[in-house]
Amino acid sequence: QVRHEESGGGSVQTGGSLRLSCAFSGRTSSREIMGWFRQAPGKEREFVAALSWSGSTIKYTDSVKGRFIISRDNAERVLYLQMNHLIPEDTAIYYCNTAPNITLIQIPNRFASWGQGTQVTVSS
Repeated sequence: QVRHEESGGGSVQTGGSLRLSCAFSGRTSSREIMGWFRQAPGKEREFVAALSWSGSTIKYTDSVKGRFIISRDNAERVLYLQMNHLIPEDTAIYYCNTAPNITLIQIPNRFASWGQGTQVTVSS
């Protein structure tokens, strides 16, 4: 069973930056796709970005393109999300998870379990 723990959240002002980390443990597959998701107050959880362990597959939701960068450290099995030019609409709890392919990683409600997430708050 794959476990993951998110960290790195915090409070910043508009235009600020944060880097989130997701540490994976347990049995993982090199073919899996790793993803970041977020859930704002009163809203459903949404897909943010995804990356394969090989680095050959990468995808962002439109609202974060050009501002967020997803990356990974294969040796440490850590997934990162560098968030730049943050805006109040980015305020949410951020989560990570894995899926077998790029299609499934973009469907948050298919996941049976989630970690505790890390809170990101952007003030204007």
